[in-house]
Amino acid sequence: MKEIEQAKSISVWIFIVPFVALNLCLFIVTQFHGPDLSLEINKSYELEWWKIRFLMPKQEDVLLSTFPYIDGGASISRTARVYPTYYIFKPAMFLTSYLLIKYWMYNKKIILNYDAESKYVKKILFFGIGSAILLTIHSIFLGIKFDYDLYKLFRRVVMLLFIIFEIIAQAYLVLSLYKIKGKLNNLINLKILKTKRFLVTTLIIVALIAIPILTQSGFKHFKHALEWNYFLGVISFYLLTFFMWKKTN
Repeated sequence: MKEIEQAKSISVWIFIVPFVALNLCLFIVTQFHGPDLSLEINKSYELEWWKIRFLMPKQEDVLLSTFPYIDGGASISRTARVYPTYYIFKPAMFLTSYLLIKYWMYNKKIILNYDAESKYVKKILFFGIGSAILLTIHSIFLGIKFDYDLYKLFRRVVMLLFIIFEIIAQAYLVLSLYKIKGKLNNLINLKILKTKRFLVTTLIIVALIAIPILTQSGFKHFKHALEWNYFLGVISFYLLTFFMWKKTN
């Protein structure tokens, strides 16, 4: 079935593109700085941005060396919204959104081919494509500064909805595949499917536990570390898809 090969091939790129883009942004903001260097530079010197130094940079514009997956030294937004990293992050997220839409469309065809009466297909498409649209909206507004509380709330809500939609879509997809796993014995690696189920369950549990902490002030570094690792968990779902489907003739 060609949709299986298409879903398999596209899934690995849904992992690679955002993972490489975000960690490249992290590398830039942690390596190309000094005590008097800021990435928030005058746009007229863009071609030589690594040479620009300010006498009095804003403290929040300078990142010390950090590995945020462990120490939570920087948020994803802080890493990706400054010049020149947004030139990497935004196109990568737009591409990822497009790939997500294709991914969920392929999975719709796979499920309907083996379960024409599936009650989850519409939900998978709604939440899956919805998450891609929300990611696009978030990327568009990333780095645009308006000093309004309502705008800041809007950005946070969009990001939160993206995560919720992603997890719901992934959960419904796993349920759908479990329902038809008997028909997929020769096409699917059941151990990887179980790993996907464990991953999605873990993401849901972590989200429920973290909500009370995230709504409180403080715990900044913990929140940042959680954000990075949660991001890694969400995109790892797609890497597992690549290994889950067996080669088809």
